[in-house]
Order: sequence, then C-alpha cells, then structure tokens
Amino acid sequence: MVKKYLILTSTVEHLAENLIKKGKDFELICPEKNKEGRRFFPDGEVYIKISGVSGFGGGEVTILHSGMPNPNDGLIELELILQVLKDWRIKPAVFFTYFPYGRQDKIFEAGETCAAENLIKKLVDYYKVKKIYIIDPHFGEMGWIKKYPIMNISAVSFLTQKIKEDFRKDLLLLTPDKGGKRRTGIAGLDKKRVNSFEVKSFSSKIAMAGKNIAVVDDIIGTGGTLAKFYEFAKQSDAKEITALITHGVLDQGIQRIKSTFAKLYFTNTINKKEANIDITDLIVSALE
Repeated sequence: MVKKYLILTSTVEHLAENLIKKGKDFELICPEKNKEGRRFFPDGEVYIKISGVSGFGGGEVTILHSGMPNPNDGLIELELILQVLKDWRIKPAVFFTYFPYGRQDKIFEAGETCAAENLIKKLVDYYKVKKIYIIDPHFGEMGWIKKYPIMNISAVSFLTQKIKEDFRKDLLLLTPDKGGKRRTGIAGLDKKRVNSFEVKSFSSKIAMAGKNIAVVDDIIGTGGTLAKFYEFAKQSDAKEITALITHGVLDQGIQRIKSTFAKLYFTNTINKKEANIDITDLIVSALE
C-alpha cells in the first residue's frame, strides 16, 4: 500500500483536528518551527523545515494550503515547501482550499496580467506539481484551465444540503450572476463586469415574490455583489434571503452580509471564526 503524506501549511492548521479524525489513510505533517518556536524570523521572513522528507520516497505527497488570510506570506511558505520537495525529487500534489489571486483570472486592460494562470503554470512547470485540487475556484469556467492538471472540487452540495434542512418549502436557489450559473448549474441573475473594479446592476425575469431565496456564490469579498443581490431580491418581494458561500475572504464583507441577510452559511476553507460548514469531508474524499 502506498504511503500518503499530507503536509499542512500554517493557513490550514485549523483543519488538522478534523483531518486527523477523518483522514486515517494519511500521515499529517506540519512544518517545524524555528528555535524561537515561530514560523518567521525576526525580520519577518518565513522559516520552513520538513523533517522526515528523506523518507517520503515512493509515497504520495500532497500539500494542503489556503490562500487566505495572508495570501503573500502564504505563497512564500508554499513555495519554500515545494522547493524542499523539489530538492528531494518529489513531485507532489497541491490542494488549495482557497486559491490565492484566483480573482485575477483574466486580463481586462493593457498592463494587467492573469495572475491565477501564472501561478498555476509556475507550480506545474517549475515545481513539477502533478495535480492541483481547488475548491470552487473563481476561474472554474475559464478556458485556460484545460491546459493544466486541475481538479475543480465543488462545495455547493454541502451548502445546499444545509439550507434545504432549514428551509424545506418555497426555497429558490439562485446565483448572483451568469458566472455563478456556469460554475454551479444553478439559475442566475444578470450582471455585467465593466472592468476589474466596476460591476453594473442586475436584471432578471426570475419570479421571487413570496419565496425564500438562497443565493449561492463562491466568495465574500467586500460583500458588494451580494448586497446588490439582496436589494434586487427585496424589491422583487422575496421573503427571507440567505447567503450560501464557499469562501469567506474579507471580514468586512462577512459582517456586512451577516447584518443584512437572514442567515449566512460559509465553509472553513479559510480560517474564520464565523464559518459554520466544515469542509474536511470534501478534502478527504477527493484525496482518497
């Protein structure tokens, strides 16, 4: 039987306890801390040491990582771990619970770059990553992903199962835009993104009057998109409006939605105290 190793970066250590319970086929590994018991040197540089890497040969190695709450330091940590593995000629998989720079997935104007594809390409070409798992990537419908060994994992079924337990009647699932519809297969409203910063308002022919609405989306950023959805749904005489989100990225957006919507469900792909849907079953089933 092939030995399986799961290396956790500091961004996903909040999942360790549940992974130990559910991922019994994996040996969980957390990088060691420095002599001061920290993951950073006094000047802020990241420290990485993977004890036992010499024994990984012949096994399957996967790095589990989240792109938040510190996307830049997190990428340095991830790259240092990848370099250690490369030095030992180990070709790992990388599992992103949340992909950093995932919303920079398209060039809108001259002088910009597709940061999401650049990162994927570097992982595959330089670090020899053999497979990349991503939970609900924002770029899931982009044509360029077909060039890379990406496995798109959806958390939508986890979210919709929870909401259907709470609202059994008059429940209408919607996405806030056509992009959400393409990603999930759930009916969506119309939204036009003008550029990287500006979004035009919604229009829709979907009947919401008298129904409980659950809006399904991949990300809470500032909460602007969901706030516009809420306004539209209220104007359409919807009853209770609930948000089902995979990634709670920004605290200000989370608080904005919590204060407006009837209820907010979102997963712990990012370490947020408000997260109420555990994602470890999805991780374990994908890797097994």
